[in-house]
Amino acid sequence: MDIKSFKGALGQIAEERGISAEKIIETIEAAIATAYKKDYGKKGQKIKAKFNPTSGDVKFWQIKLVVDNSMLYTDEEIEEMKENKEIPQEDYKEGEEAPKKFVFNEEKHIMLADAKKDFPKIKTGEEIEIPLISKQDYGRIAAQTAKQVILQKIREAEKETISTEYKSKEGEIVSGIVQRVEGHTVFVDIGKTLGILNREEQIPGEFYRPGQRLKLYMLKVEDTSKGSTVMLSRAYPKLISKLFELEVPEIASGTVVIKSIAREPGFRTKIAVASEEEGVDPIGACVGQRGTRIMAVINELGGEKIDVIPWDKKPEKYIANALQPAKIVEVKIEEKNTAIVEVPEDQLSLAIGKDGRNVRLAANLTGWKIDIKTVESTGEESSEESEENSEE
Repeated sequence: MDIKSFKGALGQIAEERGISAEKIIETIEAAIATAYKKDYGKKGQKIKAKFNPTSGDVKFWQIKLVVDNSMLYTDEEIEEMKENKEIPQEDYKEGEEAPKKFVFNEEKHIMLADAKKDFPKIKTGEEIEIPLISKQDYGRIAAQTAKQVILQKIREAEKETISTEYKSKEGEIVSGIVQRVEGHTVFVDIGKTLGILNREEQIPGEFYRPGQRLKLYMLKVEDTSKGSTVMLSRAYPKLISKLFELEVPEIASGTVVIKSIAREPGFRTKIAVASEEEGVDPIGACVGQRGTRIMAVINELGGEKIDVIPWDKKPEKYIANALQPAKIVEVKIEEKNTAIVEVPEDQLSLAIGKDGRNVRLAANLTGWKIDIKTVESTGEESSEESEENSEE
């Protein structure tokens, strides 16, 4: 074996697949053990291989479980199980609970008294390793089997790596490139795997094309039998706060805090911000010089309108701010978390917004039910409009 070439190939696979070299060596050992058993082993044997990547040598052992009579089925129990058409459980995977009893198989088991001859301190339930003669030549079927084992193990290791890596990124923004669109589902290349952008997580009216670069919010990583699935979103409200973190250093450092977000994806978003330090203008920090910062976020969202409003601990002031750009005459706080907002007649449509969107977002942002009433210049009430949180 050309060890130098082998090590180079090992490093290349590790880098391309994102799997550790140790994991790949484990995979090769499992494949060699399978090939050995196929050509030179016996049915029921458990073979262990140890591969030395420095020298290229491989050593083999047969693994046997140490048992005593209490761990074995009696002849009567075996006959009874045959009559009931029951099959005793013998093999079990790592991590699973071992069966309480076994049918003795000399290829898998060794009695405690016999094991103590070579391993005086051995106990029942432990395993012993019996050295085997190393072999170098394997038949075509054994080689094919080994290849299948390697591919399967590498796929399993890839799935494990992807799950571990991306679960740590849940709740973060990732950059991706649209790879393909199938029906209403968009598959996005986010590095080592494809993320899924379902219809309900897409921005209404936004079109996706292969090769398009996007920023997406990582909702969650779902582990399935076929591997890990990364669920992405363009509609989730926290995408807005994460985009502002990228564009506004004051938010990233904690000097400016986003107190609340209300969003109708593709149409409008309202965010309430406050400063944690005196002398820092939270609105100016978010908007940026000549609107550069907020425009970067708006452009990333395909032109979705964003209102940045100052948060206030006084509900009257906070609600009035939330209804911007409408001018408010007065806000009265009522029972049951309801606020009566009086606006001039010419500001009514602006306060409510197109399809009731402005007042609905204001209600979601503040957490108050908002009733809007108009007043004439004399101060007398002339008409009434109402908007509640229950619409959302």
